[in-house]
Amino acid sequence: MKIVETKTAPAAIGPYSQAIIENGTVYTSGQIPLSPETGMLVNGGIAEQTKQVIENLQAVLTAAGSDLAQVVKTTCFLTDMEDFAAFNEVYVKYFTCGTGKPARSCVAVLALPKGAAVEIEAVAKTI
Repeated sequence: MKIVETKTAPAAIGPYSQAIIENGTVYTSGQIPLSPETGMLVNGGIAEQTKQVIENLQAVLTAAGSDLAQVVKTTCFLTDMEDFAAFNEVYVKYFTCGTGKPARSCVAVLALPKGAAVEIEAVAKTI
């Protein structure tokens, strides 16, 4: 098992790793829309937050020797299902890899850390 850490994504805000690699598979922790530079929540609505989350996820995957095209499963958390359509508009721009769209679960949650509106975790293959 290998622990993944990178400064190009926000540091973990709790007792967990940004990702773990085990047997050629990357398991990321959930990413929220924090700026890697400031550690603060990005300004804007669900579109801006979703974009930052996916950029953070990409940074973690890159550090793990993977990328968004290698993602086989995501789990997405939204604090408001009214944001579902706007979330999907951003999500589809990033998760339409050559092998097809990854499997996905998307659930509503009461709250997320730091007041985020969205969080995404992923399982990916290493390159």
